[in-house]
Amino acid sequence: MNSSKDVSHTGKIVKMTPQVTTVAILQHGACAQCHAAGLCGMGDVAEKAVEVPTDPYASYKVGDEVEVILKASMGMKAVYLAYLIPLVVLLAVILGLIGLGVGEVPAGLSGMAAVGVYYLLLWLFRGKLQNEYIFTIKG
Repeated sequence: MNSSKDVSHTGKIVKMTPQVTTVAILQHGACAQCHAAGLCGMGDVAEKAVEVPTDPYASYKVGDEVEVILKASMGMKAVYLAYLIPLVVLLAVILGLIGLGVGEVPAGLSGMAAVGVYYLLLWLFRGKLQNEYIFTIKG
């Protein structure tokens, strides 16, 4: 069921309940693959916890290495919500205010404030968004 357009990460199961299975995945930054990352100290590897609905018929257990899969369309939606829409909001506010004759500094500060309000709204609706992004486990 894993199509080539799905996003997948390998991780290890760290916790299981009847409702949720928590999988720890390692997220590598661009520097992590560099042969000199250990010398410059810039290699950034972060461990992220992903919660997946527990499959009552699955045979995996804590400590097993599994593949966590998210549909690619959900990944693109996340990119829109996190990057594209805030950019549009920022540019619209700045260009709109400059077009109205407001100075550059107040327009820039207003644009940053508008993006801050956007991210606040995104945070307030995080529960609704969390229900839309459902990961699955491939053992």
